[in-house]
Amino acid sequence: MPRTARPSAAASAAEAPRYLRRGKVKEIWEVSPTELEFRFTNDISVFDKHIPSEIPHKGETLARTAAFWFELCGRRGVRHHFLRLAGPTSMRVRRVRVVPEPKTLGPHPTNYLVPLEVIVRYYVAGSLWDRVKAGQATAEQLGFARGHAVRYGEKLPGPFFELTTKLEPVDRLLPTEEALELAQIDRRQLEEIRETCFSVDEGIAREIEPRGLLHVDGKKEFGIDSDGRLMVVDTFGTADEDRFWDKAAYDRGQMVDFSKEFVRQHYRTTGYYDRLVAARAAKAEEPPIPPLPPLLVDEVSRLYTTVFQRLTGVPYTTPGPAPVAP
Repeated sequence: MPRTARPSAAASAAEAPRYLRRGKVKEIWEVSPTELEFRFTNDISVFDKHIPSEIPHKGETLARTAAFWFELCGRRGVRHHFLRLAGPTSMRVRRVRVVPEPKTLGPHPTNYLVPLEVIVRYYVAGSLWDRVKAGQATAEQLGFARGHAVRYGEKLPGPFFELTTKLEPVDRLLPTEEALELAQIDRRQLEEIRETCFSVDEGIAREIEPRGLLHVDGKKEFGIDSDGRLMVVDTFGTADEDRFWDKAAYDRGQMVDFSKEFVRQHYRTTGYYDRLVAARAAKAEEPPIPPLPPLLVDEVSRLYTTVFQRLTGVPYTTPGPAPVAP
């Protein structure tokens, strides 16, 4: 990655960030009315639950991986909000308003976070496989021929595009019309979101192919800038948002996961996931998620540093490189 000179003490003092809020795995700090700083923690979450365990090196791998993919966006002509890395675990981004109901902004709103998570799937895995097993997603809906027996790990006939909520406590799938109304975007903008996702994912697949990885699925978020144009925001392409498999293992019929799925499976195996789903279905109090065992924390930490290296081709070092240029 290209290096830049570190800011002077005077410049640093002039733009000392102010704490705004904390998300699932990062803190949001205000730099100015038009700029934010994301500070990535070592926290981890699954199933919209914050796990009471810290994963060493996780925050740095997320920040540096996200910066790597935003640079890819720049090369592919995709608008985004990334400005620069501010340190090994933090990045500066263009600011957009977070408004749960964009329709309150009036007609043709600008400068706001589109309250959707956009998911594109290329293989049958994760929650999609859960829905297939439950009979909630049919072979025809996934693009297969009628009567086809869908298998876990199977490559989909084409990209499978889905929309879920972003600002609700628990993500839920949205039909197209509800998504358009909620996000205050039109069909032309939705098609632009689709094509942007496909373009970026094509770049990801080409980048990681020489390093023996398959891009299984991933989610992205979008914002509307002050000129009313779409741009990619937040982060994507990391072990938190996306799923990757080892290609050599896949060719042998094995799905070796390089993503947070490793942690999800732990909570499925222990029975916690079933208890959580039952509580949500009954609208009952959700059981607290237990911490990860210490040995598993070490494994997950190694997973994140390994994924960083496999995705970027850059050796993981601590501390990380100096901030990259905008």
